[in-house]
Amino acid sequence: MRHGDGNGGSSSGRTSTADSPVVTASVTPSGPSPAELAKRKRAEQVKALDAALDKYAVTVPEFSVAVFDRKTGQLYAYRGSERYETASVVKVQVLACLLLTAQDKHRDLTRGEVGLAQRMIQESDNAATSDLFAHLGRSSAISRCNKRMGLTQTTVNSSWGLTKTTVTDQVRLLDRLVNTGGPLDEDSREFAYDLMSTVDEDQDWGVPAAARPGEKTTVKNGWLPRSTEGNRWIINSVGRVTGGDTDVSIAVLSHNHRTMSGGIRVVEKAAKLTRQYLKY
Repeated sequence: MRHGDGNGGSSSGRTSTADSPVVTASVTPSGPSPAELAKRKRAEQVKALDAALDKYAVTVPEFSVAVFDRKTGQLYAYRGSERYETASVVKVQVLACLLLTAQDKHRDLTRGEVGLAQRMIQESDNAATSDLFAHLGRSSAISRCNKRMGLTQTTVNSSWGLTKTTVTDQVRLLDRLVNTGGPLDEDSREFAYDLMSTVDEDQDWGVPAAARPGEKTTVKNGWLPRSTEGNRWIINSVGRVTGGDTDVSIAVLSHNHRTMSGGIRVVEKAAKLTRQYLKY
């Protein structure tokens, strides 16, 4: 094939004639498609994150972490099927059930229900949670609501803080709280967001540590010195980070920490590592 000189002529300077036609090579696409490249990049990110979390996990008490990216539809889970006691993150399940129950009856929340929900989520008030738990029908009612919210690996305990769940179920629940195609209507979704984005300042830790300046976060944390584990701490955090190109749900569950502050450091480190490697 002859190469043009930039003026339409051949490399010899002669113009083409009928006896010397210009031969045009057809270009056949080669190499991986953009979709294939994206898939490879994701696989590399997951492999690197798995390795980083494996390295960190041998130095700290047990934890699991999951991230669901609403913009890509991709789920990442590290030890995603391991079950942990929820402590106070179960309060998000109770809130979802309260909202579903009111919707089913085609009514607004009562003033009393609103007050209890605010105390339960913003202050993590246990008495308010117990009142709502009983009001809704206890563990059997919450379990029915969980099924509607897509939870398949969660077992509700009559002592609500000892409910067992996985990080995979938790990010599924978080996504259902904002999904316009989910079971909650717009008013319910807005109410849940308002509560989880305005928790008391001393409870604004965990998942928000993965956020960048200017991004918005929601969060519900759980912390409990577990008597069956030598009073070592359960430390859990579930929430969302949004803004710009970021729209993710994150859950970190952990236990067996010597101190609450040490557990918080582990949870926040795990959340930050997911962002560092998944690039969301």
